[in-house]
Amino acid sequence: MLAANPAQAQSRYSYSTDGGEVTDSQTGLVWRRCAEGMSWSGTTCSGSASLYTHEAALARAKTQSGWPLPNAKELSSLVDIGRSDLAIDPVAFPATPPVSFWTSTPYAGDPAFAWGVSFGYGSVSNSNRSGNRVRLVR
Repeated sequence: MLAANPAQAQSRYSYSTDGGEVTDSQTGLVWRRCAEGMSWSGTTCSGSASLYTHEAALARAKTQSGWPLPNAKELSSLVDIGRSDLAIDPVAFPATPPVSFWTSTPYAGDPAFAWGVSFGYGSVSNSNRSGNRVRLVR
């Protein structure tokens, strides 16, 4: 479900004690607050979001015990269509780059492609497996 208003979006999220995880009350999913390559500083995400091929994104998730790569439906649930420049709640997910993030969902039409979600425009689209960012879920 896509959030249509910022106040609604913020009320659906709660945070872990250290602030590094976000629980979504609408889906029951728990997200890492920062994209892979970034770290939670206590007030924001710092550093740069790492760029991964799809295969490297899947491999990265396997090394993070209990934190898989989300499928397309899960990751698209974070899209906030009520925002114009960044289609994700910036309080819950600060410093998220407005670019595409990988999902675990392969593109059935061509094995060289997989599905991603762009938080720049809130779109879900397939792209070649060369490079996107990663946000993990559990």
